[in-house]
Amino acid sequence: MCGMPQQQPDRSSPSRKAVPRRPDASMSLLTNVMEHSLDDGYAEAAARRGETGTSRLPGTLRGKLVLAVGLVLAAVVVTLGAAQARVAAPTLAKERQKLIDRVQSETKSADGLQKSVNGLRDDVAAKQSKALKDHGGDSTALVSLLAAATAVAGPGMKLVVNDAKEASSGGGSNPRTSSDFSDTGRVRDRDMQRVVNGVWASGAEAVSVNGQRLTVLSAIRAAGDAILVDNRPLVPPYTVLAIGDGQRLSTAFQDSADGQYLHVLEQNYGIRVSITAEDTLRLPAAPSLTVRSAKPAPGAGTSDATKTGKGA
Repeated sequence: MCGMPQQQPDRSSPSRKAVPRRPDASMSLLTNVMEHSLDDGYAEAAARRGETGTSRLPGTLRGKLVLAVGLVLAAVVVTLGAAQARVAAPTLAKERQKLIDRVQSETKSADGLQKSVNGLRDDVAAKQSKALKDHGGDSTALVSLLAAATAVAGPGMKLVVNDAKEASSGGGSNPRTSSDFSDTGRVRDRDMQRVVNGVWASGAEAVSVNGQRLTVLSAIRAAGDAILVDNRPLVPPYTVLAIGDGQRLSTAFQDSADGQYLHVLEQNYGIRVSITAEDTLRLPAAPSLTVRSAKPAPGAGTSDATKTGKGA
């Protein structure tokens, strides 16, 4: 039988098979960087150092040398500082002693000047007293008393006002408040003003607060938490001495509005108060006063009023 001839494959043309494509073929640069992160030259150098076994030795020696040099420098600095301090210590001690000697010397000088001032003040007071005797007759003692120009002694009342025991600069469970400050048990300048005015109104002839004699020109003010009497700071307790009939003066003050005000402070805010009648009290003279407004009346001549104004 004759059939149709079978078709033979063409051997002259090579067979073609499909090669799978890498998913990251489009990112060849990134792939190369990731697969060859270390440059070939660096890799070869690292291999050579590994073969010789000296890759870390130079760095280690260098670090040890740097550390040793740093320790030596630190020791030198500490040694020099200690030596300098030892050398400077006597000099500092001498300078300190010089300052102490200077302070002591200036203090002695100030004390001497104060004594001189007191002596001059006594001299002036004596001359004023003589002048008053020459022109004022028997009114000299009264004028001196009213002007607080001389020290006085006699019976009277002793009033001591002190802060509360739990007094503090801020806070507190029972504050006494006004428009510009809060009080937790401290005696304020306005309290002392009322106390002193009440003592005068009760019949006191002479008054002092912590040794400061009060006159018609005296002022009681505040500077922070401190109370100033004639610009002199006082510290608690505040002792008010008043010359007069001690028992009557004490009763009159306690019955007055100012005495009741002080009693309220004592009961409600813990202000400590004590009042006693004394047989003998001594009050110092006030510093010399400078009258800035008073002038002799026309035609007064050498009257008592004129001498009183000048003596004050």
